[in-house]
Amino acid sequence: MRRMRYVLGIDIGSTNTAAAVARRNGTTWTRPEPVGLGADSHLVPSVLYLSEDGSLRVGEPPTDDGSRTTRDFVRRIGDDVPLLLGGEACAPQTLTAELAGWVVDRVHALEGAPAEAIVLSHPAGWRPYRRDLLHRALSDLGLRHVTLLPRTVTVAESHAARGFAGTTAAVYALGGNSFEAALVRRTPRGTYEGFGTPQGLDPIGGADFDEALATHVRTVLARELAAGARRGTQAALRGLRAECARVKRELTVDLTADVVVSLPGGPARIPVTRAQFEEMIRPTVQATVDLLLRTVHGADRTPAQLDAVLLAGGSARIPLVAELIGAAVAVPVEVQPDSQLTAATGAAMAACQVVSPRRPAPVGGPAPVREQAGPARAALPVPRRPHHDTPVPADPPPRPPVRILPLDLPKASRLALTLSRGREG
Repeated sequence: MRRMRYVLGIDIGSTNTAAAVARRNGTTWTRPEPVGLGADSHLVPSVLYLSEDGSLRVGEPPTDDGSRTTRDFVRRIGDDVPLLLGGEACAPQTLTAELAGWVVDRVHALEGAPAEAIVLSHPAGWRPYRRDLLHRALSDLGLRHVTLLPRTVTVAESHAARGFAGTTAAVYALGGNSFEAALVRRTPRGTYEGFGTPQGLDPIGGADFDEALATHVRTVLARELAAGARRGTQAALRGLRAECARVKRELTVDLTADVVVSLPGGPARIPVTRAQFEEMIRPTVQATVDLLLRTVHGADRTPAQLDAVLLAGGSARIPLVAELIGAAVAVPVEVQPDSQLTAATGAAMAACQVVSPRRPAPVGGPAPVREQAGPARAALPVPRRPHHDTPVPADPPPRPPVRILPLDLPKASRLALTLSRGREG
């Protein structure tokens, strides 16, 4: 069976990684659709761990051995201090490239062919030095034709694919452990570019909301349980953060939810209302909104000059977020149904433009309408990576290429070489 040609967008977030593909349909591209990276989810944790056999694996480890596990390494790119994994020093850009390579492998297995173009998002505040480090690490792994774009730009591209036709917007990206705010504007080609100075709060994000709820639950249990019963709760509370993350998601659509804790004497249910939860997180959310406003004013703009505020990130669907933004700016606030996938689908949309650059359009004109893609495909075993260093015969992308500086990087460690050869899914 003939496979459809496709492009790939990847977003490696602070807590989760997502990917999306868009397929060629004649002279157009289908709307990007997410790829199933996890066993039963479109997301996979942005976590790498070194197994006992020396291979690098993706996802949460089966044990609590922190010396063989690393996470949130994208944020560390550019630091002089390397990360330790299994006792070996490993550069964070190498780890990021390894995770990106794993995604490329998995999508190749699903699609049966390599992508025509790959776009990988990165934090909006990165300077050329960090981009060059990641680009060099990707090239060392055979991924020599990856376009790097700021996450806030790919977020705007995703909203445009769903019908946003504005010229200027603010992007509010609230991840698990990071927050970014930036301004974007539509270019004559119909693509988006950033302008002004991006701002960020790091580390701050949805994980703080989970911890705020977990603290509340611990306080309730300490108040309501007898002293003897409290002594047996420590082991039972190990999974509390994950349970609070579930309740956080439930409270985005319901007015009340129960945090369920399995105690030695039986399950305990701690009811939490949306109003209670929002009061716990209000100071943190307000801090992100204040930074969003400073980003707008720092570019000599006023909120009234924006066409919208575009939201992305797993916690962006919390009703309080849109409420506080809406109270601060009198423009539409847009969020997609699955906001964790927004940056990845936008990266896939940008990858379409790498292969098929748009012709210049009238400024302010509507974005082209994309066709709806079919259902996502089931996950398949991941083979070894094919060659991705064959150039795609196409015009250059409508953005400046990544500039490679003459960096004197240290030679790859024994660990890095082992990871490159022994990666498994």
